[in-house]
Amino acid sequence: MSTAKKSKRPLRPPTKKKTEPGEQRPGRPSLRQDARQTIAGVGEHDRLARPARAPAAAGARRAGEQSAALAEPERLQKVLAQAGIGSRREIEEWVVAGRISVNGLPATLGQKIGPGDRVKYNGKLIPLRFTTRTPRVLIYHKPEGEIVSREDPEGRPTVFERLPMLRKGRWIAVGRLDFNTSGLLLFTNDGSVANRLMHPRYELEREYAVRLLGQLSDEQIESLKTGIQLEDGLARFATLSDQGGEGVNHWYKVTLSEGRNREVRRMFEAVGLTVSRLMRVRYGPVTLPSRLKRGMWMEMPEAEVCELAGLPKPQGQAPRPGERERKIRVHRTTPRERSPGK
Repeated sequence: MSTAKKSKRPLRPPTKKKTEPGEQRPGRPSLRQDARQTIAGVGEHDRLARPARAPAAAGARRAGEQSAALAEPERLQKVLAQAGIGSRREIEEWVVAGRISVNGLPATLGQKIGPGDRVKYNGKLIPLRFTTRTPRVLIYHKPEGEIVSREDPEGRPTVFERLPMLRKGRWIAVGRLDFNTSGLLLFTNDGSVANRLMHPRYELEREYAVRLLGQLSDEQIESLKTGIQLEDGLARFATLSDQGGEGVNHWYKVTLSEGRNREVRRMFEAVGLTVSRLMRVRYGPVTLPSRLKRGMWMEMPEAEVCELAGLPKPQGQAPRPGERERKIRVHRTTPRERSPGK
């Protein structure tokens, strides 16, 4: 009986299959093209097109790193999703599967990370970028005849109709002014800044110019500075100074560290005098600029916003082209057209 000849070819060790660019390896979730570029840095086209880094750009980069160090921690899923690693749901699945680690330990759902944390995916370090945006603050000279509300059932014009549009978020009014009160009104796009400026514990002074029909006596001045009992509690002026006047009209300047509804008017009414004109001229450290006429607004410079909000001042970061001019320029706007039925 004939037997088949067995092959005597030497056995070769199995070789690893090379993956082509863009091909997915088994057992590894695919990443989008922009995510691969995020992990690797930049694409080939970007490396060729990017000019050499100038010393000024390097200084801006160092300033960005300093501001990044001050960024508050954010949820792991949010940071990785913003980096293009995957969707938040995919990232949650990878966290459960133990494929993501933070500082050498398995990540947990809802964990927060900051600029100093090292995040790895399948053992590979993921470069992350944390940036902090300086809040924006507008200084607005409110005229009489505008209401500090987004909508009014009576159809009166609102202060928000004159403000610039925001791509994201919305403007928050810092405090209020009555319909018949004019003067300084601040707006910000950051809720924490608004809270810092309005919360009673910070006791920011408000200064008003008040025109009265008549003149205060010494006893009335003393009672207003000592305290007047109103229906919602005791109220008093921190300072009250005579600014003179002609005829029946007399001007005073007053300051107080709270902002109750119609408080200034009610205090003068309590001593028998009527306010014929009321204008806020200062809110905390911010004074109404003399060149800012009624109905005009201007944006507060970034360094002043940081000081007002209690944030570190930006250092070594050059403003974008036209940014400085845009912020210090005075804007005169007309109310936007309302939608039908409003």
